[in-house]
Amino acid sequence: MRPKTDQLQIRVTPEQKRTLKRLAREAGADVSSWVLGQVLPVEADRFQALVARVADPASRRYALAELADWLRKLPAGAFRRAVSARPAAPLDGETLNYLAAAIDLAASRRGLEPPRWVEEVPVRRSPTFGSALSSVRLYLLTRSPVALRRRNVFADASVDDRV
Repeated sequence: MRPKTDQLQIRVTPEQKRTLKRLAREAGADVSSWVLGQVLPVEADRFQALVARVADPASRRYALAELADWLRKLPAGAFRRAVSARPAAPLDGETLNYLAAAIDLAASRRGLEPPRWVEEVPVRRSPTFGSALSSVRLYLLTRSPVALRRRNVFADASVDDRV
């Protein structure tokens, strides 16, 4: 974590200040740490760090597996906080489209709407298949979850699955 070098001041009522102090105390944190944790949740930082590893083609497969393992364990609220912001790392179009499809599917399985950035990712014109084998591709065309197919991604496993 980088050292904190800047300050931000907000105006609150005396009642709001008492409430913030109480909530921070109950959480075992100082007010600044507690407020930052609410506004900039650690789940979002972890998601961005894992996606940054996905951006490296040399480690992409393992990084995607690590990201999937981590996201799989998150309950709905933590998942929503984690994926709320568009990935900051520079991802190629195919990888970003696959990630958007996987996040869309995982959100759907948790009964959540996908984050707004998912809808802003352009769908690839050429399909992405989870296998290079033509015999498997036919299977994937018919068995891929709808959230993946909408993005022209054909795979039978995603964030919440383990192959």
